[in-house]
Amino acid sequence: MDQDIEAVFVDLGNTLRILIKDQEHMARARQEIVRLLGTKEDPVEFCKKLDEHYKGYRKWAFENLTEAPEAELWTRWLAPEFPADKVAPLGTELTYQFRQSNGRRVVVDGGREVLEELQKRGYTLGIISNLIGTREIPDWLEAEDFSRFFKSVVLSSVFGKRKPDASVFFEAARRAGVDPSKCAYVGDNLKRDVTGTRAAGFGQIVIMISPENLAEAEITDDNRPDVIIHKFGQLLDIFPGPKK
Repeated sequence: MDQDIEAVFVDLGNTLRILIKDQEHMARARQEIVRLLGTKEDPVEFCKKLDEHYKGYRKWAFENLTEAPEAELWTRWLAPEFPADKVAPLGTELTYQFRQSNGRRVVVDGGREVLEELQKRGYTLGIISNLIGTREIPDWLEAEDFSRFFKSVVLSSVFGKRKPDASVFFEAARRAGVDPSKCAYVGDNLKRDVTGTRAAGFGQIVIMISPENLAEAEITDDNRPDVIIHKFGQLLDIFPGPKK
């Protein structure tokens, strides 16, 4: 427990939200992708090719700690065989559908209640997350009335840099109006979520990981978090409220 913390930032994927393999949802998205691109290829097979292309993009993004704009993502990486002048304007919608083709994302059990309680306890809340696409998260925040929780939202797809680049964390703290030393971050990745947060001087680092994955993880001085939890609800045990 640390009462010097004033702001709590959370990751999205595998932290606040999880992926559900909803086959109907995924099929609709695949069909929309091929419709937008005007290809006659089978939606499932075409999206398998996109997944392979995406691996190349991910490698580049990880090496450069950079997120490409959506138009570049599709014209350079995912669909370079299609006319760039046609594909570029479709980048935002294509990226949204590509994300949906992998499944439906839902908030973890008790996620809303935990955020509400942390807010009641006086914490400034924020999001720091690596992901492609500029439409999905704003739409989700508005549709499910989550925007009211978060004063600071930094997405790699909008900011341009990816975790663990320290600038991502500095920017999130700046938008929240809280000194990094008084910020905590809750993520799920021992590498990018710990090293970047530590480099930015955040006051506390919490990693949410299943007991099974923790048993297989190698924790070193470089990736050691301050606290390890297994469920999102355990955040209420860690953050009792800022010091008055």
